[in-house]
Amino acid sequence: MKSALIVDDHPVVRAAVKIVLMQEGFKRIYEAACGNEVLPKIREHKPDLVILDLVMPSLDGLDVLTRIKASGVPSRVLVFTSQEPIFFQDRCMHAGAVAYVAKTNDLQHLHKAVHAVMAGYTYFAQLPLASVALNSIQLSEKQMIDTLSDRELTILQYLCRGFSNKAIAECTHLSHKTVSTYKTRLVGKLNVESAVHLRDFAKRNHLI
Repeated sequence: MKSALIVDDHPVVRAAVKIVLMQEGFKRIYEAACGNEVLPKIREHKPDLVILDLVMPSLDGLDVLTRIKASGVPSRVLVFTSQEPIFFQDRCMHAGAVAYVAKTNDLQHLHKAVHAVMAGYTYFAQLPLASVALNSIQLSEKQMIDTLSDRELTILQYLCRGFSNKAIAECTHLSHKTVSTYKTRLVGKLNVESAVHLRDFAKRNHLI
Protein backbone atom coordinates (compact mmCIF):
# COMPACT_ATOMS: atom_id res chain seq x y z
CA MET A 1 0.00 0.00 0.00
CA LYS A 2 1.68 3.21 -1.20
CA SER A 3 2.12 5.99 1.36
CA ALA A 4 3.17 9.63 1.13
CA LEU A 5 3.88 12.67 3.28
CA ILE A 6 2.93 16.11 1.94
CA VAL A 7 4.97 18.96 3.40
CA ASP A 8 3.59 22.41 2.67
CA ASP A 9 2.35 25.25 4.86
CA HIS A 10 -0.60 26.06 2.58
CA PRO A 11 -3.71 23.89 3.20
CA VAL A 12 -5.03 24.51 -0.33
CA VAL A 13 -1.77 23.24 -1.86
CA ARG A 14 -1.79 20.18 0.41
CA ALA A 15 -5.38 19.44 -0.65
CA ALA A 16 -4.48 19.68 -4.36
CA VAL A 17 -1.43 17.45 -3.91
CA LYS A 18 -3.52 14.95 -1.96
CA ILE A 19 -5.94 14.66 -4.90
CA VAL A 20 -3.02 13.98 -7.24
CA LEU A 21 -1.66 11.29 -4.91
CA MET A 22 -5.05 9.61 -4.54
CA GLN A 23 -5.36 9.53 -8.33
CA GLU A 24 -1.92 7.90 -8.42
CA GLY A 25 -3.09 5.15 -6.09
CA PHE A 26 -1.77 6.30 -2.71
CA LYS A 27 -3.90 5.04 0.17
CA ARG A 28 -2.04 6.43 3.21
CA ILE A 29 -1.38 10.17 2.93
CA TYR A 30 0.03 12.21 5.81
CA GLU A 31 0.59 15.96 6.07
CA ALA A 32 3.01 18.38 7.70
CA ALA A 33 2.81 22.18 7.71
CA CYS A 34 6.31 23.08 8.84
CA GLY A 35 9.84 21.80 8.42
CA ASN A 36 10.49 20.60 11.95
CA GLU A 37 7.57 18.14 11.72
CA VAL A 38 9.05 16.26 8.79
CA LEU A 39 11.60 13.86 10.26
CA PRO A 40 9.39 12.81 13.21
CA LYS A 41 6.54 12.07 10.78
CA ILE A 42 8.86 10.17 8.42
CA ARG A 43 10.09 8.04 11.32
CA GLU A 44 6.53 7.43 12.50
CA HIS A 45 4.85 6.66 9.18
CA LYS A 46 7.77 5.56 6.93
CA PRO A 47 6.25 7.04 3.75
CA ASP A 48 7.41 5.80 0.35
CA LEU A 49 7.29 9.36 -0.99
CA VAL A 50 7.76 12.83 0.52
CA ILE A 51 6.46 15.83 -1.44
CA LEU A 52 8.35 18.79 -0.06
CA ASP A 53 8.01 22.55 -0.44
CA LEU A 54 11.18 24.62 0.02
CA VAL A 55 9.60 27.64 1.71
CA MET A 56 8.20 26.76 5.12
CA PRO A 57 8.02 28.00 8.70
CA SER A 58 10.50 26.77 11.33
CA LEU A 59 12.90 24.92 9.04
CA ASP A 60 13.75 25.63 5.41
CA GLY A 61 13.20 22.94 2.79
CA LEU A 62 16.89 22.68 1.85
CA ASP A 63 17.68 22.06 5.52
CA VAL A 64 14.96 19.42 5.65
CA LEU A 65 16.33 17.72 2.54
CA THR A 66 19.82 17.59 4.01
CA ARG A 67 18.50 16.10 7.26
CA ILE A 68 16.44 13.47 5.43
CA LYS A 69 19.52 12.42 3.46
CA ALA A 70 21.69 12.34 6.59
CA SER A 71 19.12 10.25 8.47
CA GLY A 72 19.37 7.44 5.93
CA VAL A 73 15.60 6.92 5.67
CA PRO A 74 14.53 5.29 2.38
CA SER A 75 11.74 7.78 1.57
CA ARG A 76 12.06 9.32 -1.89
CA VAL A 77 11.74 13.11 -1.95
CA LEU A 78 9.95 15.06 -4.68
CA VAL A 79 10.37 18.83 -4.36
CA PHE A 80 7.21 20.78 -5.29
CA THR A 81 7.87 24.47 -4.90
CA SER A 82 7.44 27.98 -6.24
CA GLN A 83 11.21 28.53 -6.16
CA GLU A 84 12.97 29.04 -9.50
CA PRO A 85 14.45 25.73 -10.79
CA ILE A 86 17.46 27.55 -12.27
CA PHE A 87 18.64 28.42 -8.75
CA PHE A 88 17.34 25.50 -6.71
CA GLN A 89 16.99 22.34 -8.82
CA ASP A 90 20.69 21.38 -8.78
CA ARG A 91 20.94 22.12 -5.05
CA CYS A 92 17.98 19.86 -4.35
CA MET A 93 19.41 17.13 -6.57
CA HIS A 94 22.72 17.24 -4.68
CA ALA A 95 20.84 17.21 -1.36
CA GLY A 96 19.10 13.96 -2.29
CA ALA A 97 15.84 14.88 -4.05
CA VAL A 98 14.83 12.60 -6.91
CA ALA A 99 12.42 15.05 -8.57
CA TYR A 100 11.75 18.78 -8.84
CA VAL A 101 8.47 20.31 -10.01
CA ALA A 102 7.75 24.05 -10.06
CA LYS A 103 4.32 25.10 -8.81
CA THR A 104 4.04 27.36 -11.85
CA ASN A 105 3.51 24.22 -13.95
CA ASP A 106 0.09 22.61 -14.17
CA LEU A 107 -0.61 19.62 -11.94
CA GLN A 108 -0.06 17.22 -14.84
CA HIS A 109 3.67 17.71 -14.26
CA LEU A 110 3.24 16.63 -10.65
CA HIS A 111 1.32 13.54 -11.84
CA LYS A 112 4.18 12.67 -14.21
CA ALA A 113 6.82 13.26 -11.53
CA VAL A 114 5.04 11.08 -8.95
CA HIS A 115 4.58 8.33 -11.54
CA ALA A 116 8.25 8.49 -12.59
CA VAL A 117 9.59 8.50 -9.04
CA MET A 118 7.45 5.56 -7.95
CA ALA A 119 8.66 3.65 -11.03
CA GLY A 120 12.24 4.19 -9.90
CA TYR A 121 13.16 7.14 -12.13
CA THR A 122 14.10 10.74 -11.46
CA TYR A 123 12.18 13.76 -12.78
CA PHE A 124 13.98 17.07 -13.33
CA ALA A 125 13.36 19.96 -15.69
CA GLN A 126 15.66 20.50 -18.64
CA LEU A 127 17.07 23.90 -17.76
CA PRO A 128 17.97 26.33 -20.58
CA LEU A 129 21.63 27.13 -21.13
CA ALA A 130 22.48 30.08 -18.89
CA SER A 131 24.22 31.98 -21.66
CA VAL A 132 21.08 31.81 -23.79
CA ALA A 133 18.45 32.27 -21.11
CA LEU A 134 20.00 35.15 -19.17
CA ASN A 135 21.38 38.52 -20.14
CA SER A 136 24.87 39.49 -18.98
CA ILE A 137 23.70 41.17 -15.76
CA GLN A 138 21.45 38.25 -14.84
CA LEU A 139 24.21 35.79 -15.68
CA SER A 140 26.66 37.63 -13.45
CA GLU A 141 24.17 37.64 -10.57
CA LYS A 142 23.33 33.96 -11.09
CA GLN A 143 27.04 33.17 -10.88
CA MET A 144 27.18 35.04 -7.56
CA ILE A 145 24.15 33.13 -6.28
CA ASP A 146 25.76 29.86 -7.33
CA THR A 147 28.75 30.64 -5.08
CA LEU A 148 26.49 30.72 -2.01
CA SER A 149 26.29 27.68 0.21
CA ASP A 150 22.84 26.21 0.89
CA ARG A 151 22.96 27.78 4.36
CA GLU A 152 23.85 31.21 2.96
CA LEU A 153 21.03 31.00 0.41
CA THR A 154 18.57 29.98 3.12
CA ILE A 155 19.57 32.89 5.35
CA LEU A 156 19.39 35.30 2.41
CA GLN A 157 15.79 34.26 1.83
CA TYR A 158 14.89 34.59 5.50
CA LEU A 159 16.42 38.09 5.60
CA CYS A 160 14.61 39.15 2.45
CA ARG A 161 11.27 37.91 3.77
CA GLY A 162 11.66 40.27 6.71
CA PHE A 163 12.82 37.88 9.42
CA SER A 164 14.91 39.46 12.20
CA ASN A 165 18.35 38.08 13.08
CA LYS A 166 16.83 36.64 16.26
CA ALA A 167 14.00 34.90 14.38
CA ILE A 168 16.46 33.47 11.82
CA ALA A 169 18.68 32.22 14.63
CA GLU A 170 15.72 30.38 16.16
CA CYS A 171 14.66 28.85 12.82
CA THR A 172 18.13 27.69 11.86
CA HIS A 173 19.41 26.80 15.34
CA LEU A 174 22.31 29.22 14.96
CA SER A 175 23.49 31.94 17.31
CA HIS A 176 22.47 35.55 16.76
CA LYS A 177 26.16 36.38 16.18
CA THR A 178 26.50 33.67 13.50
CA VAL A 179 23.46 35.00 11.63
CA SER A 180 24.95 38.49 11.75
CA THR A 181 28.20 37.09 10.31
CA TYR A 182 26.25 35.44 7.49
CA LYS A 183 24.49 38.74 6.72
CA THR A 184 27.84 40.54 6.42
CA ARG A 185 29.19 37.72 4.24
CA LEU A 186 26.15 37.89 1.94
CA VAL A 187 26.59 41.63 1.39
CA GLY A 188 30.17 40.96 0.29
CA LYS A 189 29.53 37.88 -1.85
CA LEU A 190 26.56 39.42 -3.67
CA ASN A 191 28.36 42.75 -4.13
CA VAL A 192 25.55 44.95 -2.78
CA GLU A 193 26.05 48.19 -0.88
CA SER A 194 24.41 47.06 2.35
CA ALA A 195 22.00 44.54 3.85
CA VAL A 196 19.14 46.86 2.84
CA HIS A 197 19.91 46.09 -0.82
CA LEU A 198 19.77 42.31 -0.35
CA ARG A 199 15.99 42.32 -0.77
CA ASP A 200 16.21 44.12 -4.12
CA PHE A 201 18.79 41.59 -5.29
CA ALA A 202 16.61 38.67 -4.17
CA LYS A 203 13.44 40.04 -5.78
CA ARG A 204 15.26 40.77 -9.04
CA ASN A 205 16.38 37.13 -9.18
CA HIS A 206 13.02 35.67 -8.09
CA LEU A 207 14.46 34.28 -4.86
CA ILE A 208 11.48 35.59 -2.88
